[in-house]
Parts: sequence; structure tokens; C-alpha cells
Amino acid sequence: MIRFRETFFRSLQTFVLLLPLCVLAAAPARPAETQPLPDFRKMVKQNEAAIVNISSTQALDKQARRPGMPELPGKENPYLEFFKRFFQDRPELPGDRQANSLGSGFIISPDGYILTNAHVARDADKIIARLSDLRERPAKVIGVDELTDVAVLKIEGENLQAVKIGDSDTLEVGEWVLAIGSPFGLEHTATQGIVSAVGRNLPSGTYVPFIQSDVAVNPGSSGGPLFNLRGEVIGINSQIYSSTGGYMGLSFAIPIKLAMQVVEQLKATGEVTRGWLGVLLQPVNNDLAEAFNLDRPRGALVAQILPDSPAASAGFKVGDIILRYGGEPVEDSSQLPRMIGVTPVGKTVAMSIQRNGEPLEVKATIARLEALEQPVATMDEHNDPRLRITVADLSNEQRRTIGAEEQGVLVTSLEEGPAANAGLYPDDIILQINHNAVKSASQFVELAKELPKGRAVPLLVKREVESLYLAVRLPDKE
Repeated sequence: MIRFRETFFRSLQTFVLLLPLCVLAAAPARPAETQPLPDFRKMVKQNEAAIVNISSTQALDKQARRPGMPELPGKENPYLEFFKRFFQDRPELPGDRQANSLGSGFIISPDGYILTNAHVARDADKIIARLSDLRERPAKVIGVDELTDVAVLKIEGENLQAVKIGDSDTLEVGEWVLAIGSPFGLEHTATQGIVSAVGRNLPSGTYVPFIQSDVAVNPGSSGGPLFNLRGEVIGINSQIYSSTGGYMGLSFAIPIKLAMQVVEQLKATGEVTRGWLGVLLQPVNNDLAEAFNLDRPRGALVAQILPDSPAASAGFKVGDIILRYGGEPVEDSSQLPRMIGVTPVGKTVAMSIQRNGEPLEVKATIARLEALEQPVATMDEHNDPRLRITVADLSNEQRRTIGAEEQGVLVTSLEEGPAANAGLYPDDIILQINHNAVKSASQFVELAKELPKGRAVPLLVKREVESLYLAVRLPDKE
């Protein structure tokens, strides 16, 4: 009995000693120390004198001729009708012969140079910059670059407060950012948020890798600065995604590094010089990657080569896929125009491509991008029951329009089936099918008979003035 009591008490002591350890082990870890939210008050006070409100006036006949936002291809394009430039037009008053538009801008040098958006300053007969102390000064347009939506203005002044320019290349997703502008004419409105994405490609910005943020911006904020927490400008607010015309949580800014490159050229010459290769490109989707024997969707697919271009001289062929440019990988076709655009004119660049499934290196000497005016791009009809399509031979005039080397057949009609599913439309001109040149409607039908089932094959099409590849797939069972 005594031994039993000793054994029991020893066990009880062990249990009591172990119990606190078990409790400690089960207790949740102490929460990590939370970071305080940023305080933007000092930043706003330091920069408000450098932010200006811009009002411009255009004669109504000029305003009526102002081109609207270009129509974006594809009925399912998520950006269709939603990207809005955000400057505000004042309603026309009785007898009024001009219209005011409101935007924002910021002073980048003490001698009065101002940075804003091209669509704020474009076609303006008169521009007024209103400073934070409500003084108004006329502004002169130094230069406008439509392709990046950047404009440089100049007001008279000395020792004006200017913003501090930051490095947009170091920006990371999740960073806090601050916007200051004049939404709906409400001057010096500050809003904050975080960087949602960097290098965002938008249909309206071929040469701009946009900064996406959730900073609230609205009509009138256009051209205003986007700051990082160090009080440095890292972007120019330029566009919003909206179905209503107001803020919906998606705003886009031009990286300041790109903008300042444009500024230097506009100040020096009044225009921007860009490199030009002379190819029309399209992205590589999953089906096209399979059709061109790529391991995954990547690169820029050459859909058309412009005559007398560097690409033509270098020996590029339609169907080439550019995978690297000057040693840098090309993951998406939207990257390549920007890479070419910043290349000095006259520089020879080596590009890694894939042609007919084989790797190849091509060197091209980059030329200067000029304003090109491209030409706007009966019959023996044949029906192909597999593709559910009817095609016809081209007239001699149509062949001359598209070029002697590009024969092709005209799509006159199509039913629901593989061709329609691939994205083909009536009046498209089919130039190649499965890498074979199409010379006549009857030949096209014969080539279509040889198409494999269940596998995507490329179809080269000319649509109006551009060429593009589509991936057509016949079902496993017909």
C-alpha cells in the first residue's frame, strides 16, 4: 500500500510538471507586431505646390474632328468600351464657341516645365496652368507624344517648386502609392492605394508598360502624379477601367522612367524618335503554340512583313516566332514593340526565332518609325464540308492589292464549325493553311482534306490591312 502511494504521488508530480508545458505548447503564438499604416500628410504638404490644374480650350470645329478612342478588336475583348481617358469636357454654353477640358499636371523643373498627358494638351488653342496659390499662367506646348500619351508644357517662372523624380523600375506589387490631381475640377485631391501590377499591357498603350493600382482616380485626374512612399513621382495617371466613366478600382499610370525619356526628346526636338522593324505581330495562344510546335505559349508571331522594311531586308518570313530580342526573352508579343521602340536607329540587333519548328538567329538593322499609310487591305466558289466554309478565287485587282507573292482565297461565307470557331470571318483572305500557300479555291479544298483530326493547325489570314494567324482544329470525329 505504501509503495502504491509513493508511485501514485510521483506520477502525479510528473503530470503536474508536464501540464504547464502542454498548455504552453497548445497556446497560440503571439501575434507579430503590426506595421503602422502610412501617413501621407507630410508628402502632400511637400508636393502640393508642384501640382497644377490644367484647363485647355479648343475651337469646337477642332474638337469635333478629334479622333476618339480606337475600336478594339474582338467582341469578347474585356477592355472594349471601358478604357476612358479622364479629362472632363464642360458643357457648351449658349453662344459658346469653345470648350474647356480639365486635367492635371506637375512641375518637373524650377524653370517651369510641366508634365501631363497628351490627351489633355492635344489640339489646344490655349492652355492655362493654375498653381496651388490660385495664380494662373499661360502654358506653351513644348511637345506631344500620342503613342505614350505624354505631353510637356512650359510656363514662365523661376524657382518654382518641382517634384522629385523616382525610379519606376524598382516599383513592386503591394507598395503604397499616392495620387494627387483634380478629379471633376476638385483641385489638389489626394487618394491612396497600392500597386496592383507592373508592366501591364493594355490595347491602347502599345509602347507603355502601365503601372496598375487601386488608387481612386476620376475624370480630371488625368496627367497627375503617382508618388511612392519616399515622395518621389513614379508614374503619370493616364487611364481607368470603367463601365460608368468613374472609378471602379482599376487605374493605370505611365511609368515615370519611360515618360522622362520622352520628355528629353520632346524638349530637344519637339518629337520622339522610335525604332522600327516593320512586322505586324500577334500573341501566341495555347492553340497557336501547339500549331507551331512550341513547348508553351510565348514569343511574338510574325503575321505580316511590311515591304522595304528592316525585317524584309533581314530575311524574316511570315510565321516566324520571335523568342528573344537582343538577348532579352520575349514572353508576350506586346513586349516587342516597346523593345524595338527604344532601340537606337541604325543599331543591328540579333533576334532568336523559331521557323518551321527549328531555332534560328536573324539580325536586323533597326530603322526609324515613320507615319506609315498602309493600303486598305467574279469568282469561282468552292465549299469545304470539313471546315464548314465557302471560299472563292480572288480577282486580279484583289491580288494586286494584297501583293503578288500573296495569292489567297476569299472567304465568302461560313457556317458554325471549325473555321468559325477559329475566329474566321467573311471577307477574310486565307493566305496559308497548315504552312501551305493557298493559290486557288479548288486547291484550298484539296489542302483542307489533308488536315489532321484533333490537332490545331495554323491558318494565315489577311483581314483588311493586317495579317494574322488563327488556329483551326478539326474534331476527332466528324
